[in-house]
Amino acid sequence: MPSQAHPVILFDGVCNLCDASVQFILDRDPTGIFRFASLQSPAGQRLTGLYGIDPMPLDTIVLIADGKAFVRSDAVLGIARRLGAPWSWAAALTVFPLALRDAAYRLVSRNRIRWFGQRDECRLPTPDLRSRFLDL
Repeated sequence: MPSQAHPVILFDGVCNLCDASVQFILDRDPTGIFRFASLQSPAGQRLTGLYGIDPMPLDTIVLIADGKAFVRSDAVLGIARRLGAPWSWAAALTVFPLALRDAAYRLVSRNRIRWFGQRDECRLPTPDLRSRFLDL
């Protein structure tokens, strides 16, 4: 489960954009800070329940860190900040109001399946990455 040392990212496991985002994070997190779980998984369901997040519809990314759950643009910027430079520079986007940032997030979220497609089921991580995924 989440800890200060290992924030957890919850994502839609069948969305190609979400899968690409997880792969992007894994490639830029060589020290293994983040842990992952799909929103559809038992771990994802437990964590959304614990933090009072409605997992349906599967339209948001969730970052659980520092004892809190962050969603939508706050989650994206929180992840970027923890990846270090140059990705952490995205935190400058917090100068924009949350409503505006989340509106942009929702635009992409609403169209992500149409634009990027989806798979029938969650892709399993490679054996060397399996320990970074909860409840597989």
